Amino acid sequence: MKQTLVFATNNAHKLSEIRAMLGDAIEVRSLAEIGCFDDIPETAPTLEGNALIKARWVYERYGLNCFADDTGLEVEALGGRPGVHTARYAYPDRHDPEANNRKLLAELQGAATRAARFRTVIALIQGGEEKLFEGIVEGEIAPCERGTDGFGYDPVFMPGTDGLTFAELGVEAKNRISHRARAVAALCQYLLK
Repeated sequence: MKQTLVFATNNAHKLSEIRAMLGDAIEVRSLAEIGCFDDIPETAPTLEGNALIKARWVYERYGLNCFADDTGLEVEALGGRPGVHTARYAYPDRHDPEANNRKLLAELQGAATRAARFRTVIALIQGGEEKLFEGIVEGEIAPCERGTDGFGYDPVFMPGTDGLTFAELGVEAKNRISHRARAVAALCQYLLK
């Protein structure tokens, strides 16, 4: 029997990426598919804490095995910001990816380094047991937005040394090397062992 897990997200882009990465091995259901339309609070000071809050929310209220992620962009010149505030960097009360990118690029004007890393933490709860998985990709922030594939900071984050942003690489290439892909690979290795 195929394993079913709830992915505690309402982000269609993340859901699509995760389903593509997991393929047919595990059925992934969204929050909407289980009837959860709650605005789950993300009040922890760490990525690990926020991922656990979301997973526990679903597990405690719906009794379903689930996983949740939290991702942060950590920029060296900004002391690790935006970090846990990545999604709401420009405005603390809402998601605005274009405004986030504008703010980030403005803050890096004249910076000596543009080194950055994306970090994803996945919290899994199965039968009440909690596990954490992490994925990291090192890179730097481009001087301007480039590319049309992807979402969020994809037009400004350049992984590796080829000079292309995630948005220029395209979804398939990004899914092979991204922070989320690495965290999901660790999750899959655990689930399929």
